[in-house]
Amino acid sequence: MARAKQQIILSPSRDIPFDQLILSQSNVRRVKAGVSIGELADDIARRTLLQSLNVRPQLGDDGEETGLFEIPAGGRRYRALELLVKQKRLAKNAPVPCIVQSATGILAEEDSYAENAVRENLHPLDQFRAMQAMVDKGNEVEAIAAYFMTTPAVVRQRLKLASVSPALHDLYAADDMTLDQLMAFTVSDDHERQVQVWDLLAHSWNKSSAFIRQKLTENSVRAADKRVRFVSVDAYVAAGGSIVRDLFEADDGGWLTDPALLDRLVDEKLAAIGQRIGEEGWKWVQTTIDLPHGAARGLRWLESSEIAMTEDEAARLAALEAEADALSDKWSEEPEVPEEVHARLEAIESEIGALTDRPRIFDAAEVGLAGVFVSIDYDGTIRVDRGFVRPEDEPVDEEDGGDANPAGEVPVGEGEGDAGVPDAETRGGDVEPVEEEGLKPLPDRLVADLTAWRTLALQDAFAQNPQLAFGAVLHAFVLSLFYRFSHASCLGLRVSEVYFSNPPEGLRDSAPARSIDARHAAWRERLPQSEAELWDALIALDASEQASLFAHCASLSLDAQIDIGHSARSDIAGRVAHSHVLAQIVALAPIAAGWRATGDGYFRHVTKARILADVTEARGAEFAGMIDHLKKPDMVREAETLLAESDWLPEPLRTLVEEVPVDEMLVGEVPVEEVSTEEVSAKEMSADEMSVEKSGSVEGEAAEFDADKDGAETDATVDRDHDDGDDGWDEMPVAAE
Repeated sequence: MARAKQQIILSPSRDIPFDQLILSQSNVRRVKAGVSIGELADDIARRTLLQSLNVRPQLGDDGEETGLFEIPAGGRRYRALELLVKQKRLAKNAPVPCIVQSATGILAEEDSYAENAVRENLHPLDQFRAMQAMVDKGNEVEAIAAYFMTTPAVVRQRLKLASVSPALHDLYAADDMTLDQLMAFTVSDDHERQVQVWDLLAHSWNKSSAFIRQKLTENSVRAADKRVRFVSVDAYVAAGGSIVRDLFEADDGGWLTDPALLDRLVDEKLAAIGQRIGEEGWKWVQTTIDLPHGAARGLRWLESSEIAMTEDEAARLAALEAEADALSDKWSEEPEVPEEVHARLEAIESEIGALTDRPRIFDAAEVGLAGVFVSIDYDGTIRVDRGFVRPEDEPVDEEDGGDANPAGEVPVGEGEGDAGVPDAETRGGDVEPVEEEGLKPLPDRLVADLTAWRTLALQDAFAQNPQLAFGAVLHAFVLSLFYRFSHASCLGLRVSEVYFSNPPEGLRDSAPARSIDARHAAWRERLPQSEAELWDALIALDASEQASLFAHCASLSLDAQIDIGHSARSDIAGRVAHSHVLAQIVALAPIAAGWRATGDGYFRHVTKARILADVTEARGAEFAGMIDHLKKPDMVREAETLLAESDWLPEPLRTLVEEVPVDEMLVGEVPVEEVSTEEVSAKEMSADEMSVEKSGSVEGEAAEFDADKDGAETDATVDRDHDDGDDGWDEMPVAAE
């Protein structure tokens, strides 16, 4: 007959008075870690003891039990109970549930180690679900945070992770998804969209959390967008809009999920502001989110005067400046500045800006002719540009429609041609003028002859005074840019300000555009209102200021745009070649100036083959191979991510160190969208091949340049009939002395 298998007998449990328990020296825990004794005591006081103490009878020197029990496992719980007794929250003889181990061959140290090591912490997903279950059953977030000695923010993070699609939870539990990836999915509450994005990652080399966030928010608007700043998040939410937040990374306020609602709020607010400004009496008010670069081209800007500060405003300005100086002095040397100090300094700066940006007074008679541009500036503030007169709204000069034959002038057609020039029969003839009583004005023909002589004499003298010439050119430049339609200069010079026929979106908000606008506004504030006072004002500037103003005026005529269809190819070639000369001197760096290869700004407008070629050039063929299977929209986004930290530039943005035929940079006859992958691959070349070809081009052009000097005709793209070199460019006179 088979023997019965021996059954395991568990150690008995019993309640032992607290004053009969003592700590054992066999407890292996020596280093403090985790929850403090005080926090554990509070938890025991709230929910009582969840786990019994592991004890052994204490033996005396004679091997007999002393009536006390040692605790090799559960020392922290004992310390917490001891604290409760000291606080008189627990009786010193209160019964404590214990598991009593017999003095067998198993060491007390082994029991202590096993209790701490042979256990498994909750999986993070179980933690998330547990907190969600507590909330579902009525517990508040703050209460849960207090129960588990954490912060409400951490609890909200756990709850957000618990809200992700169950399908993704299963992947995370199976270690097929990282915690970072799971956190990224919390920016969307759409479970179907979450699963779609995860499926997309299976075919993408980029499985980063940043890419997941980008995909989930691609149809949303960042709270940092200038439109959101303009209407405010509070107004958007009050209108029924929703916002998703990233609880795990800085999100600049999150994402607005209803772009249509945002656009409606922006349009309504802009229209209301435009209507209020229109009540000032302007003929027209144009409102737009983004004012196109060059919107005021061809318009006359009305002269205006600044409203002076009142005594109260001046006192307030002085007080604000003093407060700002005091805060700066106090905190300038401190390694960490409190947020409230930063906030106060920003508030002071904003109020100072409002005080110093003075309203302007326009001539009431001209306000009815002019209009206003109302737009949103890059930082979300309203931008109002008042006082622009369209050519069709210009008043008609009454003199133009008056007497066409003032006294003393020879009527057109009576002895003079259509332009007021004497006919061939009368000019230089022997016709005696009819003598009349009294002195009459000199004949127009004689005045023209005399002033022609004076013009040549002045030109000759002018050429011998370089400093005066510089001042006069500067005067003419400033008149043409700051005093529209002025005729107050005898020089036939005007700055032909560059405007773009079809500017890219956001050009006006770019860093270079903002810098140019700020510089122009600063000079406008310094220049006199009347053009008659301009010459003296320019002479009063020192040499450095004159040079700076001259450079600003000249810069506005610089045109390096390749605009096929609007300019002759030879014109484009010449100006672009010269732009490379200037770019080398100023060390032009488009990346440092703020340009980035974005989807909207570049990749969306080129073929897939071009995208792959660009990624290959910037990052290498292995990276291009990671995205070559994607559809165009996905490839655009991936390429933008790949080149986000790269200093790669498309060819039109590069500065050529040596002159090469500019036609290579122009768009060819084949539309860019029709170029095949094979054609692009055949045309692309390695960096070494590009270097060799460029070297050959430079040598060829050098030979052509020599031929030009010898009088031979060439087919060179760049016109070198005149020496356009930069030799001595910094030795030219800089300003009038």
